[in-house]
Amino acid sequence: MEVKIGVSNRHIHLKQEHVDILFGLNYELTKDRDLYQPNTYASKEYLIIKTDKDSIPHVRVLGPVRKYTQVEISKTDAYKLGINPPIRTSGIIDGTSPITLIGPAGTVELTEGCILANRHIHLTYNDLKRLDLEGVKTVSVKVGGVKGGMMDNVYLKTSDDYVLEMHIDTDDANGHLLNTDDLVTLIKGR
Repeated sequence: MEVKIGVSNRHIHLKQEHVDILFGLNYELTKDRDLYQPNTYASKEYLIIKTDKDSIPHVRVLGPVRKYTQVEISKTDAYKLGINPPIRTSGIIDGTSPITLIGPAGTVELTEGCILANRHIHLTYNDLKRLDLEGVKTVSVKVGGVKGGMMDNVYLKTSDDYVLEMHIDTDDANGHLLNTDDLVTLIKGR
């Protein structure tokens, strides 16, 4: 079974309280373009992410607002920033790395919230059944091409609101010469 790739660059998810601090009271994120997953978008807003060691400017905020604030970066970004965030599923931020967000109206110092997102595939419950993956937590994918290989420990994220797509970070994409919309082959896991 082939699955389309979505390469995920560094980005930020914000809760409304932090939107108000960073951009101004009652601020609403401005949609720049829709993303592949339904009801998600890249906003026109950007922030600076900063640690004691370094900073990265122009990090895009994704919408809509969430119940938590989270920064997703690559391991390469982590080296630059001098931090060692854990690999996590989005939304599981307990015990993750601290990071500072700097916006046009203010600053938010997160005591936790910076992660390396795990490789994952978005799929519906019908996809899960159709692909005989019920009860399966992780799969492997085979990558073709000059820098082909296997990617293991790919988590399955299921919701009827999803569209079938695998998300990887820029380090995984660069390591296998993958681009958004490239195809990989799903191999049933455990």
